[in-house]
Amino acid sequence: MSTPLTATPAQTIGPFFGYALPFDRCNELVPLGSPGAIQLHGIVADGDGSGVPDALLEIWQADADGTVPDAAGSLHRDGWTFTGWGRAGTDDAGRYSFSTIIPGAVDPGAAPFILITVFARGLLNRLFTRAYIPDELLSQDPLVTSLAPERSDTLIAVHDDTGLRFDIQLQDTPGKPETVFLRYPGHQR
Repeated sequence: MSTPLTATPAQTIGPFFGYALPFDRCNELVPLGSPGAIQLHGIVADGDGSGVPDALLEIWQADADGTVPDAAGSLHRDGWTFTGWGRAGTDDAGRYSFSTIIPGAVDPGAAPFILITVFARGLLNRLFTRAYIPDELLSQDPLVTSLAPERSDTLIAVHDDTGLRFDIQLQDTPGKPETVFLRYPGHQR
């Protein structure tokens, strides 16, 4: 082949992701029923407020002490090693769920959070957001305090009977503002 090939633009995620990406217990950062285990769950909704049935979410988080795991083997699920990473797809109603733990704060003065990456139909690139743990450190957190209250509220998870609920709104709808999405250095728009 003598013709140089150019890179193709990012493509929307399609139904093909289900073939290669899931793995056994991919949404269990800790086994269900483990000491301190909670469910992080919610709905990914579109601009009409309908659940997105084919979204894929990844989470990255620190352990309960605020230490970010850095050992190789994040796909390994042995029942006791906390890897800090998981992946879950949404069901037909747009619901997702992870079995994890409440993370500790990574930096002094910052509130603990779980980083969430969203892949879904109609997105040309992935979206990044954070699910902040509701606690007293929210009033000091640099990102949370830099936003208007109605915007920062979209980043704060809510305690419920099973753990934490965190809904992700991909676009504004009446009564529900779009979730705040973040851009990191090197992340293309």
